[in-house]
Amino acid sequence: MSLFAAAFAWLFDPANWAGASGIPVRTLEHLLYTLITLAAAGIVGITMGMYIGHTGKLRSAAVAVTGSLRALPTLGLLFLFALWLGIGLVPVIIVLAILAVPPLLAGTYSGIESIERSTIDSARAMGMTEWQILARVEIPLAMPLIVSGLRSAALQVIATATIAAYLPLGGLGRFVFDNLSLRQWDAVIGGAIIVTLLALIVDGLFALLERGVVSRGVRAARGHGRGESRSSRKPVAAEAA
Repeated sequence: MSLFAAAFAWLFDPANWAGASGIPVRTLEHLLYTLITLAAAGIVGITMGMYIGHTGKLRSAAVAVTGSLRALPTLGLLFLFALWLGIGLVPVIIVLAILAVPPLLAGTYSGIESIERSTIDSARAMGMTEWQILARVEIPLAMPLIVSGLRSAALQVIATATIAAYLPLGGLGRFVFDNLSLRQWDAVIGGAIIVTLLALIVDGLFALLERGVVSRGVRAARGHGRGESRSSRKPVAAEAA
């Protein structure tokens, strides 16, 4: 039996779907770590991204910091925070949040910066306060890129949350790391397959959300733009005919 056939046999074994260490419980633990991380990273990354995008300040510093954070070794940071803070969930969440902040920060300030300045100036000329401009104009228009950053962060966290098994906590990483030393490759590959499927499912959900958060005004403007584009092509087509 090949390794992949053995892995699928392990996946469909009812014994691996029951109990506190079964696939459903480990998957829920993995999702819980991901949600906690995204909430913590969102408070930092999205808030800072809104400030940078709205004011235009600290952009260079943000680019430098996010680039540095992406270069940090995740496993080394995990052991460093574990030695500092002790064994538990907190070091894992901190390390995963460091990984998730850069895409959230970049997606948020890029989304706000991509808005045409004439739109912001019009809102300001109508008497809107800076907070109203941010909440009613910039955030709705930037929402697709904000969700895109959230989607990227979620994928990275799901793929990396397996390191929680090192401390040792729960999650799908337990299937991989616990069985690696035992050379039980069916469980190792089976755990990796579940992580991959979970990432693909979450990615698909965020893709749907990304389409859904486009405001009706922007959608109408895009439709109008496409309509103009089609109408502008008609004379050309007619001339060509």
